[in-house]
Amino acid sequence: MLQKIRVDQLRLGMHLHELCGAWLDHPFWKTKFVLRDPADLKKLLDSGIKEVWIDVSKGLPVQPDSPAVAPKRDMPTKLAARPKESAPAPAASPAAGPTPATSSMQDEVRKAASVVNQSRAAVVALFNEARMGKALDASGCAELVNEVANSVYRNPGAVVSLARLKTKDDYTYMHSVAVCALMISLGRQLNLSEEEVRDAGMAGLLHDMGKAVMPLEVLNKPGKLTDDEFTIIKSHPERGHEMLMSGEGVSPVALDVCLHHHERPDGKGYPHGLTDEQISLYAKMGSVCDVYDAITSNRPYKAGWDPAESIGKMASWRNGQFDEKVFQAFVKSLGIYPTGSLVRMKSGRLAVVVEQNETSMVNPKVKVFFSTKSEMRISVELIDLSSPSCNDAIVGRESNDKWKFPNLDELWAGADALKRMGH
Repeated sequence: MLQKIRVDQLRLGMHLHELCGAWLDHPFWKTKFVLRDPADLKKLLDSGIKEVWIDVSKGLPVQPDSPAVAPKRDMPTKLAARPKESAPAPAASPAAGPTPATSSMQDEVRKAASVVNQSRAAVVALFNEARMGKALDASGCAELVNEVANSVYRNPGAVVSLARLKTKDDYTYMHSVAVCALMISLGRQLNLSEEEVRDAGMAGLLHDMGKAVMPLEVLNKPGKLTDDEFTIIKSHPERGHEMLMSGEGVSPVALDVCLHHHERPDGKGYPHGLTDEQISLYAKMGSVCDVYDAITSNRPYKAGWDPAESIGKMASWRNGQFDEKVFQAFVKSLGIYPTGSLVRMKSGRLAVVVEQNETSMVNPKVKVFFSTKSEMRISVELIDLSSPSCNDAIVGRESNDKWKFPNLDELWAGADALKRMGH
């Protein structure tokens, strides 16, 4: 039986069923657990959440002298059975209702910074629970995936690009968030149904759960792995698959991507050496998204490559490693010059790509900031290369390994968004 109560009526021993309010206001990455820790109770009291649903069949009821917001009644625990006038709506997936309204890159970057931060905290908690041997309940991740998906639907470049920004210390957690966002963006490009897009996002979020049980000294090793260490790391798809199999609410898509995202069409992947026709579309998607985020991210043993440089490298590997149709859709979803790429202009200036142009992949919006002729910084100028009045164009990619500019991310993301993310 469910009851809706005020937060100040909560006490230890109650079973939280759902928190009322915006996901970004929630102090926990999941609900549906018994409130046992006084620190968790304090988090709820200090949060912006005003009301919650509790399940009195699984925990303590509200005290007799403290009436619930919603009157006691016998009802099944399914959300659909709640009274319409007081029940919170179940978390909507992108498949439910109209596509969220689009927003500018600048506006969405600010929103996406909060989504990425909350998602990172959720994945840290998820991995910590896995390390403690707790069974995974994937339904607790659904709202996280929906928030990421909504951001992608409003402006796909924002959350995908922000999730790429990670430190060496939080790579494992942020990688899961980034692959979730990349899978959603790629799924849309492949014209999957909105339910399939959500499944792809969940699969991306859970694809590396096996790394939660990898030895940290191997997972975070700053140098090249030995053969024995690589053998250990190569076991993470099977370990993750076992973990997900023993959990609840895990879809067949998530199981498949977890186990097979390191398979290759040429049969040289692992753990089973599957060939092209044996690998599902979702696993092929997972492979491309996993590799792109890995090579563009700062790792314990190397700095990440520039986004455009990474697309070029992947294009040279695609015969055998990636499915051609999936790879082409992936490039279209990001752009030939993804947001954050350092590029050289026909004018001799250097620029950072700040936003894609839906009508022309080779003509994004850029911010020019450096003259290679004078070898000096110049006033930052935003240019829409698709504008008929524009007389400049991208002539090639540049690597920041050569130039070592310290603030490229600030040029496209803005100082405020980076500050929100702790950069």
